[in-house]
Amino acid sequence: MTAVALASASPRRRELLAQLGVDFIVVQAPIDESVLPGENAADYVSRLAKAKAQAGFAVQTQPLPTLGADTIVVVDGEILGKPQDEADFLRMMRLLSGRGHQVYTAVALCLDANHEPQAVTVATDVWFGALTPAQMQDYWRSGEPADKAGGYGIQGLGGRFIEKIHGSYFAVVGLPLYETAALLATLPEAS
Repeated sequence: MTAVALASASPRRRELLAQLGVDFIVVQAPIDESVLPGENAADYVSRLAKAKAQAGFAVQTQPLPTLGADTIVVVDGEILGKPQDEADFLRMMRLLSGRGHQVYTAVALCLDANHEPQAVTVATDVWFGALTPAQMQDYWRSGEPADKAGGYGIQGLGGRFIEKIHGSYFAVVGLPLYETAALLATLPEAS
């Protein structure tokens, strides 16, 4: 399989892409992640994944096909990004406690600068058990939630709060393996 570039700083995405047996390099390509007026969650996450793939492609001197991905948590139509501070984290946990929410992850593949990247979005339903204030505080003090969409990591300490999921576990972690493998299968074989 052709080597690719991964336009993501996420160590979780690097681990997941490695699970697919893909040779890859990591490129940094920050983008504006502001939500556009009237933009729904699925369109937003897809747009960001495509923008990351395009930006990652553009920063390379010898460009490789580039993957971009983004994950968001949505409850009652509100997109929950990474918590700004402890108060924001606690607000998010109160919204998620004892109920379901959606996690959207989009992955995009940019092959060249002249075409829009191919993208796929995966939606997964996640249910939290009821959380006590002490559980929320202890989790915040662990340091894990600070850089996670929605303030939790299913693959880490936050997994203990998850009652059930319907959909892709790997998409909740940050990279849907099945869909990513399908995108990569469209690449021509390296010679």
